Amino acid sequence: MMLFTFVLSENDPLKKEYKLIDIDEHLFARIGKGDSEALDELYHLTERSLYAFTVSLTRDHEMALEIMQETYLKILSAAHIYKPMGKPLAWIFTITKNLYYNEIKKSGRYDTQDPAELSNDKKFSYVTDAEDRLVLEGVLEKLTEEEREIILLYAISGMRHREIAESLDMNLSTLLSKYHRGLKKLRSYLEKEEERA
Repeated sequence: MMLFTFVLSENDPLKKEYKLIDIDEHLFARIGKGDSEALDELYHLTERSLYAFTVSLTRDHEMALEIMQETYLKILSAAHIYKPMGKPLAWIFTITKNLYYNEIKKSGRYDTQDPAELSNDKKFSYVTDAEDRLVLEGVLEKLTEEEREIILLYAISGMRHREIAESLDMNLSTLLSKYHRGLKKLRSYLEKEEERA
């Protein structure tokens, strides 16, 4: 019920849960030298955020998992060329986005699972509550790609707005505007769903 409460609340019910994702950029050098423990550490630091980001792009659980796997494989093969820039998550998201767009080009069409089917998918590992699945359905169906990215990164992974802005290479004020616009759309969607019930 965390997502449901998050969307309906004007306050920030998740504020106490935020943990800054602090990725030591030396991990990439270690990964580049074949250190599997470094890759495990990176995975545990980023998997929740990367899942939220990837599902916001694909709107498909299975495809999101495939692209996540490809992302970590790409990191494994390209870590030796990583240049510390202070934005390791942005680098990871760029890899993910490029893999996603390559997959779309390769398939020749934008074919994703219906949001209603996805929200009821028992394999959707981070969303188990029925009310949260309703919110997820609204996120996937009603929001733009950028709004989905921002809201899912904020709500699921607990990233802070400033951290999301840096990772998506977006101005903080623009991000906040898109975030609030997306929440407004979700609240409207949930109110309509509540009236139907």
